[in-house]
Amino acid sequence: MSAERKVDHSAIRTNQVFIIGLLALAFVLNQPLLVAFVAAVMIVGTIWPDAALFKRIYRHVLRPAGLVRPDVIRDNPEPHRFAQGLGGTFTALSFVALLAGASLIGWGLAWLVIVLAGLNLFLGWCAGCTVYYLLNRLGVPGFDHRRLEAG
Repeated sequence: MSAERKVDHSAIRTNQVFIIGLLALAFVLNQPLLVAFVAAVMIVGTIWPDAALFKRIYRHVLRPAGLVRPDVIRDNPEPHRFAQGLGGTFTALSFVALLAGASLIGWGLAWLVIVLAGLNLFLGWCAGCTVYYLLNRLGVPGFDHRRLEAG
């Protein structure tokens, strides 16, 4: 029997707040370098979860200060990491488009990430997780974890 899998959804929500806030600020200030920073944080956090900056801020600053309380639930971490990697990829493409002078595409991709992070933050629906579990059902290699049953 495998160990029960758990994920702290407060860490995920904190991550989403930083992503939404920083990308919206980048748009308002017209700062593509801030977009690049967010993309780098997301991609690094996907590849090396222990280095995820926004989650480290949650774990080492916000949670110990009592500003955010843990919300640990039965869940798979892999779909959330995949979602973050997907978001990081779209954010990186946003930066590339902005550098290339394709502002409409660049900011459109940034806003796509903002909207999808917002759907997860406020409604609890993770688009990247949905894609992960669809790929699992299709038997795509590397997408090994099935959705956990409630309970």
